[in-house]
Amino acid sequence: MSDPAFDYRRLPIPERLKLVEDIWDSIAQEANVRPDALPVPDQQRAELARRSPEAVARPEEAIPWEQVRDELFRRGG
Repeated sequence: MSDPAFDYRRLPIPERLKLVEDIWDSIAQEANVRPDALPVPDQQRAELARRSPEAVARPEEAIPWEQVRDELFRRGG
């Protein structure tokens, strides 16, 4: 891998995680406008189809992304 124009490796881990989150959010926003921009392999589609009924049946077992993210930041990475 070549050296990036902006050396993100010098950032503290929480800031790098925030950068990754921001990048992922921008990808998700674009994918919402252009679904073909982020192709989903057939195997992943099958796994989502398998898990979906369980998620709908037991939503109380889901962990909100914000809670997962906050825990990661508390751990420092």
